[in-house]
Amino acid sequence: MFKKILVPTDGSALSEKAAQAAFDLAERLDGTVVALSVAEPYPYSPLYEGTSAIGAKEFEEKAMTEARSHVDRLQQMADQRHVKVETVVAQSFDPYKEIVDAAGKCHCDAIFMASHGRKGLSKVFLGSQTQKVLAHSAIPVTVFH
Repeated sequence: MFKKILVPTDGSALSEKAAQAAFDLAERLDGTVVALSVAEPYPYSPLYEGTSAIGAKEFEEKAMTEARSHVDRLQQMADQRHVKVETVVAQSFDPYKEIVDAAGKCHCDAIFMASHGRKGLSKVFLGSQTQKVLAHSAIPVTVFH
C-alpha cells in the first residue's frame, strides 16, 4: 500500500485538503507524507531589464520564503496529528517536473494533489500542472477538487 505520499502545496485551501487526506492515510498505515512546494524563479526578460520594481535576487528570496512557509504549514499540521513528514522546497519554471522528480527521489508510492493552483491563469485552466503530473507520473496520482 502507500507508505510514502507526496503532497505538492501552494498554500491554497485545496492543497491543504489533499494534505489532510494524505495525513489520514499515513496515520492509518504508519506512513510518511512528503510536503513539496515549488518556488517560481525570477521571470527574467532582457526586454524589460531595469524596469522591475523588484530585483531577481529579492524576487527569488521572497518566492523561496513563501514556498518554505507552505511546507512549514503542512509540517505543523502533520505534527499535530503525529504523522511523519519530510519537507522539500524546490525552484522551477515547470513545477510538474519537480513534483515528478521529487516523487522518484523521495521514493514515494503516490501523489495527492490539488486539481488546480491558486495563482493567475493556472487557476483558470483546470490545473495545467496537475494534468502534466498525471501524464508524466509513474506512480498513482489522486486529484482533489
